[in-house]
Amino acid sequence: MADVHSPEVRSYNMSRIKGKDTKPELLVRRFLHSNGYRYGLHNKKLPGKPDLVLRKYKTVIFVHGCFWHGHEGCKYFKIPQTRTEWWKAKINRNKELDNQNSTLLKRKGWQVLTIHECELKKDLQAKTLQNLLGYLRTNC
Repeated sequence: MADVHSPEVRSYNMSRIKGKDTKPELLVRRFLHSNGYRYGLHNKKLPGKPDLVLRKYKTVIFVHGCFWHGHEGCKYFKIPQTRTEWWKAKINRNKELDNQNSTLLKRKGWQVLTIHECELKKDLQAKTLQNLLGYLRTNC
């Protein structure tokens, strides 16, 4: 199946996708800050450049987009109909890197938390953020 967009339009659309400071990430950051937690951002010295680094608690938080990280069983993750094999390989590689980075961080003594964007949609947002707060208060 051919792409429904011209190469120029597709290129523009893809250039608008952000890797950091996404709406879900900003939501988590504002929530943690308002609850007294301080953190660093996108530490290049740590595997996977975690979105949030809570050094004091030796905890990192990744805020993943459901599509880009292949969130299984999620309605926001669907392989595109065009270039299907390329997308499968891309997303599987992302998942592989996520697992490798998580393993490396845990070996270095970090606690690794992952929040998917679907968990921050209106119906689940309050529960997800309260669970995050509960986890940090209990385990850190």
